[in-house]
Amino acid sequence: MLKETIKNFVSRLFSAPARGPERLSRDKHGIDRRLVSRHAIKVCEVLRHEGYEAYIVGGAVRDLIVGLEPKDFDVATNATPDQIRPLFRRARIIGKRFQLVHVVFGQEIIETSTFRANGAADEDTDEHGRILRDNLFGTQEEDAARRDFTLNALYYDPINEEVIDYHRGVADLKKRVVRMIGDPEKRYREDPVRMLRAIRFAAKLDAKLDPATGEPIARLCHLIENVPASRLFDEILKLLTCGHAMDCLRQLRLAGLHQGLLPLIDLIFEEEGGEQFVDLALARTDARVRAGKTISPSFLFAALLWKLVKKRWLALIEGGEHAAQALMLAADSVMEEQTRKLAIQRRFQSDMREIWFMQARFEHVSARAIWRMLEQPRFRAAVDFLQLRAEAKEVDSVQAQWWMDLANAEDAVRAEMIEAYQAAQRGKPPAGKRRRSPRKRAARKSAPAAAHG
Repeated sequence: MLKETIKNFVSRLFSAPARGPERLSRDKHGIDRRLVSRHAIKVCEVLRHEGYEAYIVGGAVRDLIVGLEPKDFDVATNATPDQIRPLFRRARIIGKRFQLVHVVFGQEIIETSTFRANGAADEDTDEHGRILRDNLFGTQEEDAARRDFTLNALYYDPINEEVIDYHRGVADLKKRVVRMIGDPEKRYREDPVRMLRAIRFAAKLDAKLDPATGEPIARLCHLIENVPASRLFDEILKLLTCGHAMDCLRQLRLAGLHQGLLPLIDLIFEEEGGEQFVDLALARTDARVRAGKTISPSFLFAALLWKLVKKRWLALIEGGEHAAQALMLAADSVMEEQTRKLAIQRRFQSDMREIWFMQARFEHVSARAIWRMLEQPRFRAAVDFLQLRAEAKEVDSVQAQWWMDLANAEDAVRAEMIEAYQAAQRGKPPAGKRRRSPRKRAARKSAPAAAHG
């Protein structure tokens, strides 16, 4: 106990702000300005021209230093939202708890926030210490102290190519340590989502949690239940699409955080092949993330919950239920249990059901039904899901490949494939490929006359 207390004291001592920030030149931080969003630079230049301070901040700076490609770029400034908005042609103020400005450049949005001050004694919090309203503006130093981890409290000046570091975040990045700024327990109570962020950064950066930062998580994991469902969904999606999804999932389970997010995952992992199936699905997701491809949340959650859906589906069939109806009932029951904790958005739930329901249709389907399936918006996702099941040895890989070839084919080729498929289902060669004897042709011609006789 004494040893842990000393560790916590030392950690807080070293995470406390030093007298003045470190100012690191390019040769020390290594950021290549050419990799920085030109729109983020533009926002900084406009604000500077108007006499304000402005820096690229947070995750983009962190990722550029460690050699990752940032997903987005944020700017921090001493200008208030009402001062920022008129400076840009397309800008809007958003947020209630944390008011900021979205500056829009085509498809790219530069999120621009005002420096935040240290929380006041009478700040608006709930009974657990979670901050409900947070619009007290302050200085850059105060803003740095209020950020969660040292590796996120970094400010990049794209004009002078200098990094301003108040909490030795660059040193922690180089040592691959995730360290909370201030008292970890207090900071987790202010915003329980920080526990998820700590795990995500550790997995994404191949880093370790500082002992004082990691210790309170298991004790405070129940606080996740106080976070709005929509925000939780966004955070779990970030966690599962950070490029190291399975590592994140395992760390969530170790910390007990999964109970407030993915309560069914223990049941899924207990199923035969359950963990392997999830591992295969998340490995595919990670590969797409690293290749810069888009990720479908519907596909991701459909894969996470599939083993449990399948188990209930087969049990209902054994109980005498029709296959299609059994799958619907199984899907509804699993979805209801999961969404009690994590509110998966309705549009994703609808897509997940479509992906699952098509799995039954792939096995027994007529030519007309195949054409109808091709018109379904989630057809390609369902075929990709069938491929995943084939990789997990749930279905025949030849059958799965046929559907993939069909999805990739032109309409003329599709017609030939479907005709051949139907002929194979009847146990006959495709039309046009077999030769009838003259006697059989004559018999066919006389058959209608005989019927009328």
